[in-house]
Amino acid sequence: MIDAAVAYLAQESAAWPSTAIVLGSAQAGFLDHLKDPRVIMYSEIPGWPVPRVPGHAGRLAIGTVNGKQVVVLAGRVHYYEGWKIQEVTFGLRVLARLGLKSVVLTNAAGGINPNFDVGQLVLVTDHINLMGANPLTGPIDPSAGPRFVDMTAAYDAKYREAALSAATGLSIPLGQGVYAALSGPSFETPAEIRYLRTIGADLVGMSTVPEVIAMRHARVRVMAISTVTNKASGMQSEISHAEVLEIGWKSANQLFRLLERVLPGLE
Repeated sequence: MIDAAVAYLAQESAAWPSTAIVLGSAQAGFLDHLKDPRVIMYSEIPGWPVPRVPGHAGRLAIGTVNGKQVVVLAGRVHYYEGWKIQEVTFGLRVLARLGLKSVVLTNAAGGINPNFDVGQLVLVTDHINLMGANPLTGPIDPSAGPRFVDMTAAYDAKYREAALSAATGLSIPLGQGVYAALSGPSFETPAEIRYLRTIGADLVGMSTVPEVIAMRHARVRVMAISTVTNKASGMQSEISHAEVLEIGWKSANQLFRLLERVLPGLE
């Protein structure tokens, strides 16, 4: 199905941007910051999975941000929705075939590190994959990337430096930390959070890591930014998806300002 999606999008636009942004929960408002956007619904693209979770719009858009042409994925699908792990990375795989060179992944995450405030943005420096799945499992196309992928520097150091510099210029507090990915959809137990803290996680979520693995396989440079939408289980009284969406909406402006500053400097 990737071939069919590539062919469809190649007909929609002769040239696709080399930089993509994946918007996490409640962040579709970034589409309003695009100049002259062209929007394609996921449902129109052959084989492209459509999100089933509130807060994920299911729209693909090409537009300009600060003079930089980008493609925006407003909404993602998740492993816990019942998709195969390879389907979770389908959209970015298609864009990689269309010439993608860099991607900014955003997400909503629980804050394990007690120094992170709710609503704060955090750069992901590394990850721990506890989802029990990997998008490279099974047959792969040798032309798309190597069988065994080096993940030593999965999150591009130069991109992180650029983001930190931009955040300083904008007076936006920007943390850094390790993201642990679990399959969900249940939130973690307090015991699981204590375990995650012990093994070095600062953030926890249910996305992003499969996309990072697939993009490094495709030799695409990666930056990831989490919005801390809640304190992790055991650090606050209870957690709900409604709260995650509410904090995501309230914090979106800071994220959008940072993206507008950072995007023009990416490959």
